[in-house]
Amino acid sequence: MTPPKLLLEAADGLATLTLNRPDKLNAIDNEMARAILDALDAVGSDDAVRVVRVRGSGRAFCAGRDVSAAPTETDLELVQAVSRAIVRLTKPVLFAVHGWTVGAGLEWMLNADIVVAAQNSRFKLPEAELGVFVTGGASATLTAYAGLARAKALTLLGDAFTAAQAQAWGLAWHVVPDAELEAAAQQVAARLGALRPDVAHRFKRVFNDIGLDKFERAIDLECRTQRALAGTSPATRP
Repeated sequence: MTPPKLLLEAADGLATLTLNRPDKLNAIDNEMARAILDALDAVGSDDAVRVVRVRGSGRAFCAGRDVSAAPTETDLELVQAVSRAIVRLTKPVLFAVHGWTVGAGLEWMLNADIVVAAQNSRFKLPEAELGVFVTGGASATLTAYAGLARAKALTLLGDAFTAAQAQAWGLAWHVVPDAELEAAAQQVAARLGALRPDVAHRFKRVFNDIGLDKFERAIDLECRTQRALAGTSPATRP
């Protein structure tokens, strides 16, 4: 039997979503994206859940979209829907990342409220060199966290960067030794879970409304740009 591509566990107010395609470095396909949407919907309506943690199994957090097939409109809609769901969720979302976090996986990470990263983490946004556009509202989130000039350089050049750089640029809150990632994430989750749910919700909503006020416009422009690029790519040109 094929193992599920997403694992969902909930206990003591913490819901943990584990990306579970370790043989593919947790690359995102439509089945995984749909499973994440379903899981976020389920935990969002579960009053027992106070915090959501997202992590990856195996050697990496997420290698981005599965590029074994050409991108489709459904891929685009699903990846954007996951980003919207993370940002709109009324509960704090914590990402615990390790190994490679690439493309859409990094863009989803930028939707999180708090990020804890292992020292071995490496990050990369390769979309420009692949001839596609960023997703996940990254044109808003990356600019808000890292600044416009750095956001342009990271996306146009696609250079890999380290956990220390991610922290210095405001993309990660805390960097820990690899072996301490699980404990550090649990500690942050416990602190978030100790907050009154309505307080946590209002902090998240107001800060996102102010700091990410262009998020919805970014999602819309990213979709339009992605479609325009797909329409002019050699593979689809008449």
